[in-house]
Amino acid sequence: LNQFSLLFFKILTKSPKRPNSKTGVLMTRTISSIKMQRKNTNRVSIYLDGIYSFGLSKITAAWLKVGQNLEEDEVEKLLSEDEIEVAYQRALRFLSFKSRSIAEITNKLKTLGFSENIIGIVCARLIEKGYVDDKNFAETWVENRNVFRPRSHRILRWELRNKKVAEEIIDSVLDVTDPEEVLVRMAAEKYARKLISVETKEIFYRRLISFLGRRGFSYQVAIPAVNEMWQANIQIRTTNLIMENEVNNGE
Repeated sequence: LNQFSLLFFKILTKSPKRPNSKTGVLMTRTISSIKMQRKNTNRVSIYLDGIYSFGLSKITAAWLKVGQNLEEDEVEKLLSEDEIEVAYQRALRFLSFKSRSIAEITNKLKTLGFSENIIGIVCARLIEKGYVDDKNFAETWVENRNVFRPRSHRILRWELRNKKVAEEIIDSVLDVTDPEEVLVRMAAEKYARKLISVETKEIFYRRLISFLGRRGFSYQVAIPAVNEMWQANIQIRTTNLIMENEVNNGE
């Protein structure tokens, strides 16, 4: 759209009134109207010499006023600034849903058709303002995983690599997170609740070990937690049985 607007402006400036190129004077046009757009109230339409020429975000157009003259290079600058602002606002909207890595933002803006130059400027602004930080992102990612869906360091590393987080950041975050012996127990406890009715040891072990394997834990790391959960399972079922008998006996 910006490229079309710039092309349209260049067509407008190709008139008999344009000064001879020997003078070195650029053709100027006058802002005749600035109107808020109906479909997007955050943008305005710019009219030059009575003709619609291009649209801008309110932020980009804040310094413009009716009667102001614009040369071709000024229009190019405005359209470039507007593209940066549009990309920046799209990035902020993408961030509003959840924390993102720099690579995720970059990929999102690429899919929206923004150039690498624009993306670089936008990402630099986001980093400068503290809206995006891969170390904070990695820390939040690992913390959420540990609380809600515990998994091994190997899986956590794989997930962060997929988010294109730098290896040194991944190392620094995993170095201070819970050890695998703690994580595997957390994961086993959550899943063991679903197996409380399983009375056969072989079935209980097979299901829990399989689950922990899918979470990235090796057999050697998983088996102590599985043993502990099996003993807890026996204790819970025994307690439930005693309580049931007491109720049936009217005690």
